[in-house]
Amino acid sequence: MRIGNVLELGVKELRGLARDPMLLILVAYAFTISIYTASKAMPETLNRAAIAIVDEDRSPASARIVTAFYPPLFTVPKLISQPEMDARMDAGLDTFALDIPPNFQRDLLAGRSPTIQLNIDATRMSQAFSGGGYVQSIVSGEVTSFLDRHRTANVTPVDLALRARFNPELDKGWFGAITNVISSITMLSIVLTGAALIREREHGTIEHLLVMPVTAVEIMLSKIWSMG
Repeated sequence: MRIGNVLELGVKELRGLARDPMLLILVAYAFTISIYTASKAMPETLNRAAIAIVDEDRSPASARIVTAFYPPLFTVPKLISQPEMDARMDAGLDTFALDIPPNFQRDLLAGRSPTIQLNIDATRMSQAFSGGGYVQSIVSGEVTSFLDRHRTANVTPVDLALRARFNPELDKGWFGAITNVISSITMLSIVLTGAALIREREHGTIEHLLVMPVTAVEIMLSKIWSMG
């Protein structure tokens, strides 16, 4: 096998691609519009979901819950009154509305199980589907942590701070874009190689290749490096 033959045949394939406007449009589309639309259409787990909180208790326990919601999963919670809760949900201002009842902390410390009301705007399907679980997990974690610290004065010796590099807000669109770039490369490698073979078949040049002093391996490798 001669590397020179592989390079020359690959350059020939690239020149043939440059003369095919439809394939060039396909390549441009696959690496621009296709990636953008596919990444934006990916279902979001949760990203800057609007949340409002009615804090009727105004206690340290309820304050812990309020401060537990922050970007990138949620926006900074807006403290509202109970009459505002339904009106804001109807107006589409909030995806989640949390109502912390009066005497919440007192009931917790007394061993009772107070109920927190969570309203979800289900018209925002992608966020509502997973957001309820996130809110429940956050509230449960804060309540458990508050009770543990109140009943035992132990202080955690290590505070773990998590930071995500390169995509600090964990935007799913960024992950989706990388995935779609890989998918586009795989798809184009198959389509362009097949199109090159069909083009040679139509022009009758595939027979010329077979009688040239090149091997089948060289022909195959030239198509792989130029179209892959």
